[in-house]
Amino acid sequence: MTETTRVVARFLDGRMLNGTTQDFFPNRPTFHVLPMDGGSGHEVRCSQLKALFFVKSFEGDPERKDLVGFVAAPPETAQGKKIAIRFQDGEILCGYTLSYAPDREGFFIFPADSGSNNTRIFVVTASTAEVKAGPAAELMIQRLLGTRA
Repeated sequence: MTETTRVVARFLDGRMLNGTTQDFFPNRPTFHVLPMDGGSGHEVRCSQLKALFFVKSFEGDPERKDLVGFVAAPPETAQGKKIAIRFQDGEILCGYTLSYAPDREGFFIFPADSGSNNTRIFVVTASTAEVKAGPAAELMIQRLLGTRA
């Protein structure tokens, strides 16, 4: 039996596509997203993505404000070491990773905010402007958040 996973595909051009997938693998150039309404599936090219969010629900909690930063989190967990990402569009994500390597096409992170609707996120490396892991991740976030109005 194939596992069906809820995802939100966020594209470089700002589009979003919600649905389920059964064939996403980080080393493949394409996968399919099936809409929840039962319509035909969409082929998604990883090269057109910013990130693929694996979510608990599509509704989420519209009243909830996601936490940015690490909020007294340990430097390393079972999900890996701290990582901070600034995307080309300015969005910032903080989490933990076991698989970041700058020469790879993408990598998974687990959100630092345990209350997040995201269970994990596949980040496309080409969509990032800055990535720091380990102690440098904390310094990057302090620098970025300290300069925000």
